[in-house]
This record gives sequence, structure tokens and C-alpha cells, in this order.
Amino acid sequence: MIQFKDINLSFHNNIVFKNFNLKVKKGEKLLLKAHSGKGKSTLFKVLLGFQRIDNGEIFFNNKILNKYNLSYFRRNIGYVSQDVDLRNKNVWDLIVDIFSYRHNRHIKITKDKVLNIATYFNLFTDILDKEVSQLSGGERQRIGLIICILLDRQVWLLDEIISGLDKETKEIVVDYVLKQDKTILIISHDKIWMRDDFVRIKEW
Repeated sequence: MIQFKDINLSFHNNIVFKNFNLKVKKGEKLLLKAHSGKGKSTLFKVLLGFQRIDNGEIFFNNKILNKYNLSYFRRNIGYVSQDVDLRNKNVWDLIVDIFSYRHNRHIKITKDKVLNIATYFNLFTDILDKEVSQLSGGERQRIGLIICILLDRQVWLLDEIISGLDKETKEIVVDYVLKQDKTILIISHDKIWMRDDFVRIKEW
């Protein structure tokens, strides 16, 4: 489903990837492990075309990443970034804006649908009335994940989405994510993701 083939990437003579290879099967749950600065988050940005590689090839559903297929990659891959950089506005208005984009208009959302997931993730029912600037890091992480869930894309890229959560909520979120019929790539230092029956680990 996803393949990184002979990827090379350097920043200012600092080698991030050298002949990097990775294949991800459909429906697989993959935990990426590497030391800081070794390109875990960069790998997500590369897959979405936000970061260009020096050479190599990237495939998704047998399509190669290039300027002609870039839109296909982004339409079918959901991404929750480490800092969950959301525009500072009312949370519900932000969600409505996202689902008004041309490629998202076919998805029907309601406040009840959003709140059902929010309360499952231990968020209070007034969360949609808050401004993004009022949210804690853990609340932003869960709002970012909820948006990803509602977008219902084939692949999820999740970058440190539970770092701001308490132990109970981490368990709830991790259990939910691993039960989804999606291809999911996870970046996390938390051992809670290391479940042999569900998760393959790629380390470099």
C-alpha cells in the first residue's frame, strides 16, 4: 500500500535518510521508533509532499508521489501533527470550516456526532464552544484526532497524539485507534503502543 524506496534526504550536510526503505501493508498498524532528529516526523511530511527528498521513490496505492499525484496522496491520508497546529477560532467553527473544503464536502458532520467521539475521549461537552487558544495540549491532540477520524481517510499518520494525556485517557485513545480498520503509522515514545498482536515496530 505504502512504499518508501531508496530514500535519501540531507539537511545542511546532515544525513536524515540514506537508502531508506519501508513497506506498509493495507490495514497495518506501524510504530516508528528512532532517536530524535532521525526523521520520524520528516517521514510523514515526505509522504504528504510537504518535504522534498533528494532522491528515491514513494508509492501509495501503486501511484508514485509527484506533482500529478500529490492531491491524491493528501486526499487519502489523514495527518495529526505533533504540535496539532489548529487555527485560533471557535472549535466548532474550525471543524465546520475543515469540512467545507471541496474534498471534504461529501462528509456529513453534526455536533452530536462530534460530541459522541469527544465524550468517549474524556472531553467535556462544552469543548466545541471554546476557542482553540483556550485548549490544553491534550485537548488539542484529541480534537486533532477527532477531525482525522471524521475525515475517514484510508491512512492515518499520528505524531505523538497522546503525550499530553493522563494514563486512563491514553488507554482509551490507544484502544480506539488500534481497533480501526485503517492503515496507521504512529510516532510515539510511549510504550503503551507496543502491543504485539496489533502493532509492528520499525526502528532505525
